[in-house]
Amino acid sequence: MTSPHYLPKAVFQIKSLALDMLPNDDDQSLDSAHKYCRSLALRHYENFFVASHMLPRKLKRHFFNVYAYCRWSDDLADEVDDKNLSLKLLEWWEKELQACYKGDIRHPVFVALKETINQFEIPITPFRDLLKAFRQDQVVKRYQSYADLLEYCCYSANPVGHLVLYLCGYRDSQRQSFSDKTCTALQLCNFWQDIRLDLANDRIYLPLEDLHHYRYSEEDLKAGIYNDNFKNLMMFEVNRTRKLLEEGLNLSDLVNHKHKVDITLFNRFGWAILDQMEKQNFNVLARRPKLSKIRKISIFLEYFFRIKLLHKD
Repeated sequence: MTSPHYLPKAVFQIKSLALDMLPNDDDQSLDSAHKYCRSLALRHYENFFVASHMLPRKLKRHFFNVYAYCRWSDDLADEVDDKNLSLKLLEWWEKELQACYKGDIRHPVFVALKETINQFEIPITPFRDLLKAFRQDQVVKRYQSYADLLEYCCYSANPVGHLVLYLCGYRDSQRQSFSDKTCTALQLCNFWQDIRLDLANDRIYLPLEDLHHYRYSEEDLKAGIYNDNFKNLMMFEVNRTRKLLEEGLNLSDLVNHKHKVDITLFNRFGWAILDQMEKQNFNVLARRPKLSKIRKISIFLEYFFRIKLLHKD
């Protein structure tokens, strides 16, 4: 395809980007931008949008717009072999974000996102914080303490929850605080799932202080050694992740019943992943814990009908 004028040439080195679905270079219509974001979200459907089937129809396109921004950001960070090039592309993407807020829009994701930003009065902060986390991933490969990891999650995960709340009409700090608990926990779930995958990219998200405490070394991890030390380490990480999810579930009592199913499911899918880890005796090195489609559907139906019965009047 011909390179659109708004894209740097380096972008075409990223095979995972949905470049084949981009609107024509001269088409900056809102309708085409919406179709692109929707197609991108449906192509890369992940747990973040598993629950979106129950969203009010008028909100779905805005979720797709936000997702498209997150998807491009993630691919610019993780699908580039050269970290310096990735940093340059993330810098370009942030300039496009800033231009969007100034009304100078070129990329179809921002054509669609601008409508969402205006309608829900979303500040630039959560979008910019995500980029800070993606840049950090290029240069920080280890986390000494759990506190350091939580600080990273403040940028990598919590902004997503804030964006969801903005779309649902909530802007207060209390709801954001509960959302942060769930989002941080879901990010940790993902870290515990992907230990081997991250290690292949020379990233270790297990806090080094915890490895030291449980007498499990980085060399053991690289060798894929599963022993009692590793089991106890992962049991510890899973249990404190569960505590975050438990606190975060309080958010479901503070939202409209129209949003309660989605908010609850985001949290409960995390619980189910942790349960799967426990069923595997915490051996996430042998097999990546994940939920089958049947399990996802059963969780969805359980909480859908439970919440609907509570609000049948």
